Amino acid sequence: MASKAPPRIFSPTRRMAARRRMVAFQAKRDAPRYLIDDMVEDVMERLAFLRFEPGRALVIGDYSGELGRALAAHGVSVTEAEPAQGFAEEQPYPFEGFDLIVSLGTLDTVNDVPGALVHIRKALAPGGMMIASFVSAGTLPVLREVMLTADGDRPSPRLHPSIDVRAGGQLLQRTLFSDPVIDQRPLKVAFRSLDRLVRDLRAQGLSNVLADPGPPLGKEALARARDAFAAAGKDGRTVEVFEILTLSGWKR
Repeated sequence: MASKAPPRIFSPTRRMAARRRMVAFQAKRDAPRYLIDDMVEDVMERLAFLRFEPGRALVIGDYSGELGRALAAHGVSVTEAEPAQGFAEEQPYPFEGFDLIVSLGTLDTVNDVPGALVHIRKALAPGGMMIASFVSAGTLPVLREVMLTADGDRPSPRLHPSIDVRAGGQLLQRTLFSDPVIDQRPLKVAFRSLDRLVRDLRAQGLSNVLADPGPPLGKEALARARDAFAAAGKDGRTVEVFEILTLSGWKR
């Protein structure tokens, strides 16, 4: 019997366009990259704590290049892959035998997360480790409320559905990773305006890539959104929260 196709929640075309726009934004000196910086730092801390010294590593989605440089400085042979350049996470990888595979900020917008994790596991060498970090359930609580206020009686799909800690654990068990570890940490960032938040989201590849994104906000709805965002803050700044979920496991 043929396996059931995963639901089409995200548009691959919109996702590709969003990541390409992100890469262009990141070429600027003042580009915000606090999310990727946090993820990279966390990965290096995990590897140091485990005293794990991989020989070959695959890094997916690190548009900053910092993780690859840090690993290479420790003598690791690094291969880098970016969905914006055509790397397909939901298909078998064209390479394998890695001691470490790290995916940063990409699995939250693939339609077939179990499939993507299966391909990661297949590309690992026996005894290899996977670390995947991405924004998860609980992210952007203020913006979610703001969008509901802006849309009024007819809410539209604006923000992505997200994976939570429990679902993350189930995914690792389902895809046969050994010694799974699942944790979530908040990253709080203050913004002076809704427009600055939106700019940061686009610059870090977090804009709307839903298959059904809903209609754009009209002028009146946008004005309501800006007012609601400002009202949710204090002293001219509104604090948003990015919940970063990290999944790790081994191929035994």
